[in-house]
Amino acid sequence: MISLFMTFSDPAGERRVRPDALDAAAVLVGAVPQMTEGLLFTPLDQSVDHPYKADGFGPAFALQLRFPDLLACEAALDRGGALASLATGGGLSSFTGLDVTHQVMLTRAFPVDVAEHPAGTTTPCSYLVHYPGPAEDMNAWNLHYLEHHPSIMRTFPNVRQIEIYTRIDWVDRLPSQRVEHMQRNKLVFDGPQALAHALGSDVIQRMRADFVKFPPFAGGNKHFPMLTRVVRPKP
Repeated sequence: MISLFMTFSDPAGERRVRPDALDAAAVLVGAVPQMTEGLLFTPLDQSVDHPYKADGFGPAFALQLRFPDLLACEAALDRGGALASLATGGGLSSFTGLDVTHQVMLTRAFPVDVAEHPAGTTTPCSYLVHYPGPAEDMNAWNLHYLEHHPSIMRTFPNVRQIEIYTRIDWVDRLPSQRVEHMQRNKLVFDGPQALAHALGSDVIQRMRADFVKFPPFAGGNKHFPMLTRVVRPKP
């Protein structure tokens, strides 16, 4: 599976997307041809305790669109499509003037013990992480990370989804800026408090112990907890 990531950032860290603009973005995303699922990410309304709060509040808005293959994804990245419109604001003041980047990546899903959210869960929370890179040896980096880190992530209490995204080559005509982070990953929980509970557990110590064993890389990493809205494709 292929994932497109688009990130909308305010350099001052003050902008927020209004609910009506989020609804309009969901309509645009739902109409993207061949998309199998869209995820809209917005900052949390409240502060959540997690080990990387110094990374800041994160983007004002981000999205992840899933496609069955690369050609389907590239077909949605033309200059006349809905995503190109959204990249330039889509006529919505909440998005106008934000810095917009995009990247297409390979999706690698890993098993969790309980995937289903409990009844009554309406707004899951995603922990979005990215490593800008580069690594000295990308093959060595990927081998270590994929063989060791997901099995530790799986032991977080009540983690519902684990995905790791690795780089690929792609073509597009979007007006936003292309980025090529060497890796992204995402953990999904039932809500902000579930995420805070998991990241306050002793599992984070095992994550840090593996982190110091990573093959050499530059660029650090960033971690952002985000509310997550699921958008299904229109029939």
